[in-house]
Amino acid sequence: MRLFTPIFCFIIITYLFGNILKKIDIIEQLENQIEQNNFQIDSLVSEIDTLQWENQIWDFNLSNNTVYLLSAIIHVESSNNDSAYNSYEDAVGCLQIRRTMVNDVNRILRRQKSDLRFSYDDRWLRNKSIKMFDIYCKHYGLTTAEEIARCWNGGPRGMQNEMTATYWRKVQKNLDS
Repeated sequence: MRLFTPIFCFIIITYLFGNILKKIDIIEQLENQIEQNNFQIDSLVSEIDTLQWENQIWDFNLSNNTVYLLSAIIHVESSNNDSAYNSYEDAVGCLQIRRTMVNDVNRILRRQKSDLRFSYDDRWLRNKSIKMFDIYCKHYGLTTAEEIARCWNGGPRGMQNEMTATYWRKVQKNLDS
């Protein structure tokens, strides 16, 4: 009888400890599944955002070809991320707009005697970035997809800059996919 109590206690403690370890394993599996589900949700949210963005782009009265081109440029520039930031170039937002682009668009608007102006913070906003893109392309008379992409990347003389040809190939690849 003397031996029975310690053995019984040992068996009970071992059993309870085993159950605890099994529960810890189940909790870890559930946490991993939650993490995988969160990744899948993030991926789906990104897909939904892209679909909503492609539907909203029609509000800007851009031609059908420009819609797909703009979507491809945004994908190349920022992977559709409105919060994208390149500190080396101070390029901001979905179209990776630099301060010089904002200055150029505001100069264009002054010449057009428009009261509209953009701030540097507007680069973070997709709708204002697209509006700047539209103003820029119309002002410089950019009509073909290659002209638009290369001049967006390299400025008004982007077609003459061989470095923008690589950028155009990236955009073109995105258009083809």
